[in-house]
Amino acid sequence: MKSALELSTAIKAKKLSTTEAVNDYITKIEKNDANINAFISVQREQALAKAEAVQKRIGAGEVLSPLMGVPIAVKDNISTAGVATTCASKMLKGYTPVFNATVVDKLEQAGMIILGKLNMDEFAMGGSSETGFFGEVRNPIDTSRTAGGSSGGSAAAVAAGEIPLALGSDTGGSIRQPCSFCGVTGIKPTYGSVSRYGLLAYASSLDQIGTVGLNIDDCAALLAVISGADEKDSTCIIDKPFEFGAVTERLDNFKIGLPRNYFEKGIDGDVKNSVLAAAKAFEEAGASIEEFDMPLTEYIIPAYYIIACAEASSNLSRYDGLKYGYRHEDAATLSQAYRLSRSEGFGLEVKRRIMLGSFVLSSGYYDAYYKKALQTRALLVKEYNRLFERYDMIISPVAPTTAYKLGENISDPLKMYMGDIYTVSVNLAGLPAVALPCGFDSEGMPIGFQLIGKAFSENKLVDAARAVQPFLKRNG
Repeated sequence: MKSALELSTAIKAKKLSTTEAVNDYITKIEKNDANINAFISVQREQALAKAEAVQKRIGAGEVLSPLMGVPIAVKDNISTAGVATTCASKMLKGYTPVFNATVVDKLEQAGMIILGKLNMDEFAMGGSSETGFFGEVRNPIDTSRTAGGSSGGSAAAVAAGEIPLALGSDTGGSIRQPCSFCGVTGIKPTYGSVSRYGLLAYASSLDQIGTVGLNIDDCAALLAVISGADEKDSTCIIDKPFEFGAVTERLDNFKIGLPRNYFEKGIDGDVKNSVLAAAKAFEEAGASIEEFDMPLTEYIIPAYYIIACAEASSNLSRYDGLKYGYRHEDAATLSQAYRLSRSEGFGLEVKRRIMLGSFVLSSGYYDAYYKKALQTRALLVKEYNRLFERYDMIISPVAPTTAYKLGENISDPLKMYMGDIYTVSVNLAGLPAVALPCGFDSEGMPIGFQLIGKAFSENKLVDAARAVQPFLKRNG
C-alpha cells in the first residue's frame, strides 16, 4: 500500500490522477467493506466531483499542501455539511448538518478529498466499535475480532487499505486503542491544538480530534493540516498549526520514562514483551530508558468514567426527540416524547453512561463522586508535570491485550472499562500521545505502544517515532 505522502507525490508528478486515486479507493471499499463495516456512508459522486476540481488546480501548478489530492474519510461524529452525521446512533439517523466542522474545512482547503463517514461506537461510547446502530466494525486482520473503539472504523479502514488516512476522535484512548488493535499509527493531539467545532460532543473536556494513518509521517502531515487556532472554539488555544521538520536519525539526548507498574499485572505476556522490546529499540536509537512507578493508577479509571459520564449526561440532554433526530411516533405529550424517543433512540451503553453521569451529578452524590474525581484529575496533572521535569516522554502499552473476539467482552462493562487503564490518563491531563505498532502476538494480532509527552510536544513525539521506526521494523 502506498502511504498518503507517497500517493500525493505521485499525483503531483502526474503519475496518477486524483480521480484515478479516488476511484481506486472507492472500488476497494465496495469490494471489501461488507466484511469489515468500517464505513457508514460513501459519497462517491461528491468525491469524484471534488477530485476533478482538485486535479484542475494541480494541473495549473497549485500546491495547497503535502497531502493535496489524497482521499480521506472522517469519523461519523464530525459534522459534514450536506452529508449525514449520525454518531452511529439511531437518535441521529438521517441527521444532516448544515455546516462543516472546522477540521473538514481545513481538509478541503488542503485539497484533500473526503470519501465517506466512518463507523464507530455510538456517540463514541465504547472500546470495541460494537455499540453502534449500524453494526459492529470487524478487524481486517481477523474479522472475528474487534477493531477497537470508539474510532474502530478509522483504524480498520486504514489497515484494510480502503483509505490512506482517516480522522478519528479520542476521549479516553479511542484513536490509540484501535490503532494498536489494527496495526496502524495514530496521534492523539494536545487538548486545545485541534478545533473541536463541529465535533459532536461526548465529554467536552476530554474529546480531541486526531489522525490515523499507515505511518507517523502521514499522521504528522495530516495533523499539520487540521491543527491551529479557531475563533469558533474558545478551547483551541494553539497559535498556529504544527510544523514537522526533517527526520531525526538519533535520540542521543532523549530520556524516556517506563512505568514499571504497568507491566506487573493484568497485561498479556506477548504485549508486555513487545512493548519492552520497543523500549529497547529506543535505546538502540540512542535514548536512555529509566523505570519509575506511575502514580495514582488505582484512581485513574474511576476518575475518568465519573467525569466522562457526567459530561455525557449533560451533553446528550440536547437529544430530546423534539428539535432534530429520532422522535417516537407514538409520543403524544412532552413527557412521552422525552421518554420514548430517548429510550429507543439511544443504545444500551449510551443509556448506561447517561445514568451514571446523572447519578454522580445528583444532589447528595456530587461531592462524594464528581468533586473527588475532579480533585484526582488535578493531582494527576500535577504528577505528569513532575514526571516531565525528569523525562522527555513516557513509553507504555496502549492496551493490556490484543484485539479480542467480537462479543467476548460487550456484556461485561467493567472489563471493557479496565481495558482503558493505560490511555485515559492522557485525556484527563490533556496531553499528546502517539500510538505505533511494535509486533504481533502468538495468534498474529497486532500489538501497539504509545509515547506520551507534555502538552504541545507533538514535534518531539513525532521525532522520536520517526527515529525508532527503522529499529522497530528491523526487530519486528
